[in-house]
Amino acid sequence: MRNKKIVGAPSVRRLPSYLDIIRDYQQEREGVEYISGTRIARELDLESIQVRKDLTITGIVGRPKKGYRVDALVSAIERFLSWDTLQDTALVGAGNLGSAILGHREFALHGLNIVAAFDSNSRKIGTKVHGITIMSAAGMDIQIRNFGIKIAILTLPPEQAQDAADILVRAGIEGIWNFTTKKLAVPDTVAVQNEDLSSGFALLCVKMRTRK
Repeated sequence: MRNKKIVGAPSVRRLPSYLDIIRDYQQEREGVEYISGTRIARELDLESIQVRKDLTITGIVGRPKKGYRVDALVSAIERFLSWDTLQDTALVGAGNLGSAILGHREFALHGLNIVAAFDSNSRKIGTKVHGITIMSAAGMDIQIRNFGIKIAILTLPPEQAQDAADILVRAGIEGIWNFTTKKLAVPDTVAVQNEDLSSGFALLCVKMRTRK
């Protein structure tokens, strides 16, 4: 079934970039108390009014002529994104992309805690990738219930994606980050975020062409 459209999704997508800029600003200027929406906007080539509008969804309010208190702004963004608490996650598909995701340490800063990884390739089962032991996909539902995992990342071939999603749903998964090209059919109670890497590359190619 189709997932409901998120109101303000473009604003949500920009918040992680704001967070990166704020943290860099903290490192550059130790002890700084405030950061302006104008500075954030300048870094990302946005209008300052857009930044202020985006930040309102977190519930924070800036001060005239001062901007936003840095610590409060970081907390507001992290709380809104649920990045202030660790969320145990399973990865399904330990191929090249899956292995790269397992090694991406930045996810821990965003509350994403990958505690289990699964694959159907017998040569990979039992091996370790970036400290995570790869388990058999055959027992995935049992392990997910044992761990109490609620989020899964799909990085396996698209023809296997729906079957894996069905198992994940039955195991109690509430959110799927889908890196396959397969459009998944899941209940309305399960959230799905699709990441199409080819679309991102397509945009890059068009940007390069139009700049010439």
